Amino acid sequence: MDITQLILDDHHEQRRLFAMLEQIDRGDVASLTAIWSRLSIFLELHAAAEEKLFYPVLLRVGKGADETSATDETEDAIKDHNEIRDAIADVAGHPVGSDAWLEAVAKVNHVNSDHMGEEERQGLTDVRRHAGVDERHRLAVAFATYEAVHAGGVKPVDQDPKAYVERTAGRPVTPSTTPRSNEN
Repeated sequence: MDITQLILDDHHEQRRLFAMLEQIDRGDVASLTAIWSRLSIFLELHAAAEEKLFYPVLLRVGKGADETSATDETEDAIKDHNEIRDAIADVAGHPVGSDAWLEAVAKVNHVNSDHMGEEERQGLTDVRRHAGVDERHRLAVAFATYEAVHAGGVKPVDQDPKAYVERTAGRPVTPSTTPRSNEN
């Protein structure tokens, strides 16, 4: 197992779930609600797992990829996670299947897709280049365990990107599966 592959697998599943939503009749509120619920929980769980396990390693070993420093990659990713959370929260303000709901879901898809593309070009590349196979495997086990333990969801917590980096840089990665707090 490799943490970078698990993240790519999660990205594929996110894309798949967004595609499902696009193919369900807008009048099928029960199906839209069920798939959206699964996707929104998954998006937050994925972000929480990355913030707990992936980005601390990127900050420790990263040298930068795509002409971006590991610090800048991480700050941008945390900012993106906040934007995704905000877009998810906006969906809840609209009746399922309505034009406004579909537009809000499309906004989540857009900000999430932008984030995934950057992460795939930058952070994942950086970790593949600079973290050893054993460390990537250990992180993959912790990442998969975290997502399994918290499959029912985690509380969305926006983070200040600069404060996250300051708090996280140099901190050892702890693969515990306890729920995360603002202290990460």
